[in-house]
Amino acid sequence: MPPLSPLRARLAGFPHAYACAIQRWTATGCNQFVVRTGDPVQPFRVTDARPTNDENLVLRVA
Repeated sequence: MPPLSPLRARLAGFPHAYACAIQRWTATGCNQFVVRTGDPVQPFRVTDARPTNDENLVLRVA
């Protein structure tokens, strides 16, 4: 797999996921979770559902 572009690395990084979680929490009032997926293309994901067994919880915005 070719290396990821610097822009993708920045957008898929933890600081961006954290900012998205805060924005989603502000807009919805629902808990938001930042999880580590183990996928190099999308290492972090923001969701309002609790993480599954193969994901690691990094942050909960409540």
